[in-house]
Amino acid sequence: MKNLQPYRNDSEALYARIAREFNLATGRDLPSPTSVEIENFSGSQFRGGRVEAIEQLQKIEPVRYGRTRNFVSGAVTKLSPWLRHGVLSLAEVRDAALSKVQESSQAEKLIAELGWRDYWQRVRAARPEGVWHDLEPPVAKQRGQVVDCLPDAVARGETGLDCIDAFCKKLIHDGWLHNHERMWLASWLVHTHKVDWRVGAAWFLQHLLDADSASNNFSWQWVAGTFSSKPYIFNRENLERFTAGFYCGTCPVLGQCDFEGTYEQLNEKLFIDTFDDREVRLTIPPVVSWDSPDIPKESLVWITLDSLSEGSPAKRRFPDSPAIFVFDHHWLSDELPSYKRVAFVCECLADLPDVEIWFGETATVLQERARSYKANTISVASTSCPTVRHIADTLSGTMPVVSLDWPSFCDASKVKDLGRFSRYWNKVSKTALKPTCSDGSC
Repeated sequence: MKNLQPYRNDSEALYARIAREFNLATGRDLPSPTSVEIENFSGSQFRGGRVEAIEQLQKIEPVRYGRTRNFVSGAVTKLSPWLRHGVLSLAEVRDAALSKVQESSQAEKLIAELGWRDYWQRVRAARPEGVWHDLEPPVAKQRGQVVDCLPDAVARGETGLDCIDAFCKKLIHDGWLHNHERMWLASWLVHTHKVDWRVGAAWFLQHLLDADSASNNFSWQWVAGTFSSKPYIFNRENLERFTAGFYCGTCPVLGQCDFEGTYEQLNEKLFIDTFDDREVRLTIPPVVSWDSPDIPKESLVWITLDSLSEGSPAKRRFPDSPAIFVFDHHWLSDELPSYKRVAFVCECLADLPDVEIWFGETATVLQERARSYKANTISVASTSCPTVRHIADTLSGTMPVVSLDWPSFCDASKVKDLGRFSRYWNKVSKTALKPTCSDGSC
């Protein structure tokens, strides 16, 4: 698959091509997409590519966001799928938010949410093993046995709870959920249904258009209480408040659902041990930035899932150089991404002129293409992704891999301990609330 541009506006042909290529490359027997799947994707509010990203960026309302973001119907930005894939950068969204307000404080809540994404990425760089392992011991012991599989009723959205079923179906159908819906669904799975957080995190990675193992998995740990001072739970009052009672009024188990009661009652029901703030302060020393050799005059450009646009620092630095993207077998087999996820990625790739798209082992493909082009260096946009860094280490034995930084979102040079987000944000918020300098350095 050398180029996806001919499929840019033909979802049915795009789906068919995806299925054919994936089956050939991986041996996965992917069924042909149904007409419903094609129709759902064609009408999705999230379409991959820079044009769609900018259209959504222009719609943001920082002041309304600050007032309503906790409500499911609130003025949230819905920019996360493009942020996750590097179609938009954190600095770019921050600058757009600041351009729409008179005082930076009016955009602070929105920019702080961007700060969470920046924070999760830094934690992953420092503690990559924490993506699938508890960063801290569970803060509270649960009642009941933890299970390590996703119940079929949950996967089908047929639990009998109107809110939970709606969240499950939106996850599959839209590939996106409001942050509160994510937390409610995660909390119910982990604390009420006793599903291991890793199972839920893998389920979200399969379907969410914006899912990456930093923001997704650490958020699940935040809910589970393995990366927070207490587990996250909610009750029906909380649900009704932020959904305007949308689900509860007609729910068949109203008054007898899993979320009835005060927080104290739910704590007693769900956990054996009471929990207070942890006595031991969590410390996470940040890692030094990914070291790179001097930037060469020419280079092969490696496009990753974190840099699917012309805005990739590597693509900007070498606009005329060959660009390579690899659908890696390990990613396909490990995350089992949904059609919707893969189609979004393909639409982003279709915006990149002349990018070569391959299936296989990324390191092997890059080495072969570098030899073909007689390239002595590979350039890639900086990322905290452990897989990218591992591949870079593998390649560095034969040729230099240059990591190029995105425009700066904040100055974290004085951060000695990532620890909790509040401590991190206290150190970087002043610089994060300033627009990017003309030279892109601040």
